[in-house]
Amino acid sequence: MKRTYLFFTVLLTALAISAVAFASEHGPHLEGWFLADYQLERYIFRLINLALFLGIIWWAAGSKIKDFFVGRRDGIKQDLDDLQSRQIDAEKKLKEVEASIANMAQEKKQILDDARAQGEAIKTAIIEKAKHDAEALTEQAKRTASNEAQAAVETIRAEMADMVVAAAEKIVAEKLSAADHDKLVDDYLTKVVLN
Repeated sequence: MKRTYLFFTVLLTALAISAVAFASEHGPHLEGWFLADYQLERYIFRLINLALFLGIIWWAAGSKIKDFFVGRRDGIKQDLDDLQSRQIDAEKKLKEVEASIANMAQEKKQILDDARAQGEAIKTAIIEKAKHDAEALTEQAKRTASNEAQAAVETIRAEMADMVVAAAEKIVAEKLSAADHDKLVDDYLTKVVLN
């Protein structure tokens, strides 16, 4: 309310000064404008006319004008509040993005460390499996070599036995007579029957 009175006071003062300046510039040049009655009457008439005009405008559209300026002020205030809230939201989002970027770098480092650790574990497991497989193959090769050596020895023994038997038969056949032969057969038969 005080602003309205202040506004009209300033407006009326400005109009009064401009009316005086306008009247003195275009009117007859008298020694003192305040001494001229017709100019003073015209000045007062103009002030009354202006006051009536402003009063009618205020009566007809004063509340709308006041509502316009109050609404405009409230709208600007609301816009400023909205801007402040949006700025706060934007700052929060910026902090979240910065935090996520910092977390991304840390997560990247963690992922790389995990991948290295997994790689090392896989490498160690592969090396251990290769050593175990090599030991198993070496053991199997030793057993195979031992078995084959044993088989070779058995084969050689069998062949040697056959050769010894053949040589013994040859020697016995050459030195053994028919009577000695019959006597050996009888001795073996006696041993077999008695046993």
